[in-house]
Amino acid sequence: MCVELLTYADLGSRLNVSREAARALVRRRRLPRQRSAEGKAVVSVDLSTLRYTPRPRRARRADWIDASLARIEAVTIEVFKAEIARLEEVATAYRAVFERERERADRLAIELTQAAAETTAANAWATRLEDEVAVLRSGRRAGGGIVGQAALRLGHLAAAIVQSDRAARR
Repeated sequence: MCVELLTYADLGSRLNVSREAARALVRRRRLPRQRSAEGKAVVSVDLSTLRYTPRPRRARRADWIDASLARIEAVTIEVFKAEIARLEEVATAYRAVFERERERADRLAIELTQAAAETTAANAWATRLEDEVAVLRSGRRAGGGIVGQAALRLGHLAAAIVQSDRAARR
């Protein structure tokens, strides 16, 4: 029965385990510990009675981890593909709405241009009619009597009104 004072590192090297595994073994077996002069923990152990055989190291199951990562990646890719497909459908719907609204805006722009042209023509007719009414009121036409001129101007005014009415109907 030979009791030795060993540090955790020395005990681990004798048992072919890591320093942390040796420390855990000392705790489990409640072996006596104390501090050395250097401040390190030393353990009083009788290696002949210890009878410790380390468990074989378990290999990491890299294939299981890789398979899990592959499944996660496949699911993620499928989710992303589904989201992309959904967003493409939404974009297509918005594009159709955009096209309809653009066609509507083009039609309204054409109608607005036509209405502006008709308004300009109506304003020109209104100005001409106002000028003729002003001439009729003033009665200052050269040649002929006032009554003859008034009748002539009234005929021209009636013709202009009929012509502007026909232009407005087009």
